[in-house]
Amino acid sequence: MKIFKLPDLGEGLQEAEIVQWHVKAGDEVAIDQPLVSVETAKAIVDIPAPYAGRIVKLYGAERDVARVGAPLIAFEGGDDSDTGTVVGKVEIGQQVIAEAPAGATPLAHGIKAMPAVRALARKLNIDLTMVTPTGADGLITANDVQRAARILAELGPQELLRGVRKVMAQSMTLAHAEVACATIMDDADIDAWPEDASVMLRLIRAIVAAARAEPSLNAWYDSQAVGRRLLKNVDLGIAVDTPDGLLVPVLRNVEQRAPEELKTSLARLVQDTRNRKVPPEDLRANTITLSNYGSIAGRYASPIVLPPTVAIVGAGRISKEVVVVDDKPAVHRILPLSLTFDHRAVTGGEAGRFLAAMMADLQRAD
Repeated sequence: MKIFKLPDLGEGLQEAEIVQWHVKAGDEVAIDQPLVSVETAKAIVDIPAPYAGRIVKLYGAERDVARVGAPLIAFEGGDDSDTGTVVGKVEIGQQVIAEAPAGATPLAHGIKAMPAVRALARKLNIDLTMVTPTGADGLITANDVQRAARILAELGPQELLRGVRKVMAQSMTLAHAEVACATIMDDADIDAWPEDASVMLRLIRAIVAAARAEPSLNAWYDSQAVGRRLLKNVDLGIAVDTPDGLLVPVLRNVEQRAPEELKTSLARLVQDTRNRKVPPEDLRANTITLSNYGSIAGRYASPIVLPPTVAIVGAGRISKEVVVVDDKPAVHRILPLSLTFDHRAVTGGEAGRFLAAMMADLQRAD
């Protein structure tokens, strides 16, 4: 009997959630026949059979989380070689569930509690930084800890983040800790647009025009070397809202594509992303990002810049507003814009010129 282990799925990912088994114990399978679909932090991946044989056992049920190197399937038949790379200690056939820490998390400066109260907090798995003190001079009492425990018990167990949402949380933490974000905002008068104009295609075209006028925002920043790379190709990350969380697939070389090709590629990329079928290579290495949050709601925003990129463009909800044209009032369609940039690598002047170039392109009639 041979054991097929969860292979390295790339991207430095160490675990995957079992979405659907395509086989069962006793089935005869052929080489490259799909065995199981697993969800990584990036995409849903089908894992094929490494060789032909009969399946003896499946390790893990749907919704279980398997580590890279953990046994997936026991086979009879095929050659005697093993498949998969064992990485560290593996858990066999068990769901990976985060456990509450044995003790309270490190206390913030100024938290006051007696040793017995801290011991009680550890016993009840209560983070003292979440407890409102009622004792003298801000002292946390045993009653305070017990009250917090009752409240959390009434709320029920917390939902552990998985897959895309887990990676999103980790990425946002990294970005908040590292990037020096600044945001500028302005409005583009788009009343001259044809009725059938695509907002996304016009935004993409405007970003390309802005990157030509001010290349410093189409760049990567290396915080370790304290250096930046100005990039020739505009590989645009498109923020896509999905039920699983936010994903950012990448449209490559948008500066070289014709509008019809861009329209087709964009539609296919967004659909594949929402179906979780986008390849992992299309979820990395963008040079700048676009978030059209206005298609849902919101006028202005301060989107988060994810390293190593240095800028993200936000497009708000289009509305009709009164503007002055030739000293007379007129009602025009207005597109709000937000540009968040990493101030470590981009100056305010560079960001302003980029946004101005975007607005100039967006306000054209053609």
